[in-house]
Amino acid sequence: MTDHITAAPGAAARITDAASWTAELRATFALAWPLVIAQLAQNALHTTDVILLGWLGSTYLAAGTLGTTFMMPFLVGGIGLVGAVAPLVAQARGARDIKAVRRIVRQGCWAAILLGIILVPIVLQMRPIMALMGQDAAAVDMAEPFIHILAWSMFPALGIIAFRSLLSAFDATRAILVITVLGVIINAAIAWVLIFGHFGFPRLELRGAAIATLTTNIVMFAMFVGYVLRHRRLKRFHVLLRFWKPDWPRFREIFRIGTPIGLTVVAEVGLFTAAGMMMMKLGTNEMAAHAIALQCASMAFMVPMGLGVAASVRVGMAYGRSDPEAIRRAGWTAFALGTGFMALSCILFLTAGPFIAALFLDPDVPANATPLALAATFLIVAGVFQLVDGAQVVAANALRGLGDTKVPMMLAILGYWAVGMPTSYILGIVLGWRGLGIWIGLAVGLTFVAVVLVTRFAMRERLGLLRPRQ
Repeated sequence: MTDHITAAPGAAARITDAASWTAELRATFALAWPLVIAQLAQNALHTTDVILLGWLGSTYLAAGTLGTTFMMPFLVGGIGLVGAVAPLVAQARGARDIKAVRRIVRQGCWAAILLGIILVPIVLQMRPIMALMGQDAAAVDMAEPFIHILAWSMFPALGIIAFRSLLSAFDATRAILVITVLGVIINAAIAWVLIFGHFGFPRLELRGAAIATLTTNIVMFAMFVGYVLRHRRLKRFHVLLRFWKPDWPRFREIFRIGTPIGLTVVAEVGLFTAAGMMMMKLGTNEMAAHAIALQCASMAFMVPMGLGVAASVRVGMAYGRSDPEAIRRAGWTAFALGTGFMALSCILFLTAGPFIAALFLDPDVPANATPLALAATFLIVAGVFQLVDGAQVVAANALRGLGDTKVPMMLAILGYWAVGMPTSYILGIVLGWRGLGIWIGLAVGLTFVAVVLVTRFAMRERLGLLRPRQ
């Protein structure tokens, strides 16, 4: 009888603990699955352009990739900075500080406008910047008209992030999914018409792809704003009320939290951008193959990225209400889901690389044989680093939910640029392994970052990351 009485509380605790983990799994999945599909759809916006330009030929694909590769660090850096709205709103929600929500979103919009004003003129200087980097003049000539249109999509794209962050923090992720899927459809239709000149429209080729992307971003931004202003749960925040009124403390907070996030993302994207520049010097075939493999890896990456956003929100809410156990459950649940999916994508890349590559370039065209073979090889390496890529993005987002962004930024820069980039250069250029060596270097850099960020989240209490929210 005594043994039974003694054991009962432990058994009850285990049942309660299991129920808590199950509840967290359900909550994370409910929040994350629309985000995951929305991230896939967001990536499909670019994938559509890659496929359509690939149908024009590998030269067009290489030029379009050069343009987007140049713009991407600026865009994703801005997205990372404005994305600080999500954990800040989640923390405010967890602390029941509802009045702060409107001010955070409003200042997030201010940040988006300011970043657009700063970054668009820089992107428009693609030609002289690429000349300094020694890029092929013919490819730059093709890409310049494309980037001169695409650059203006930065304003609506960054504005979308501010409103998406609000929706994510309040579990309205299905709206994100619907709007993004509509965006994919709109982009595909406009791009198909303008790139190839259907229905009497002029054949604009690369410029048609850029116009489609710009138009789609404007339409999506309008849909996000309209949804927030009309939704019964969200319109009470009146996010555009007295939009011109500054809130400098929260504006600074967005930049304090968001700048390291933006720089972290730029460090990663910059690694892939530098890899693209090295690929371009190796030749059009290597660049086209790199574009295919990178697009496939990016598509798979959207799943843990969506789970990462969910982790940031769930951890942020738990942190806002000062619940260490909920922080633990939220972080590790998202981590398990993210790495589990990436294990599946790893198997897919390892077993179906040639078939996947053939979706991007016509295998019946003799000139495509070399880039297709190279792409299949690169996908093998991409498959190997799928696990660490998923781990690092979920861990980084879980730390962002705690407001911990500065040290992860420094660790990421160290991993990408002191470990990954030198390895890519030495293996790919110095030792002559060419594209394969460059991709192995990418995998090494991602592995380093994954290990240190997961370790940091595991040691969050020892490192003092759970200090009470101010």
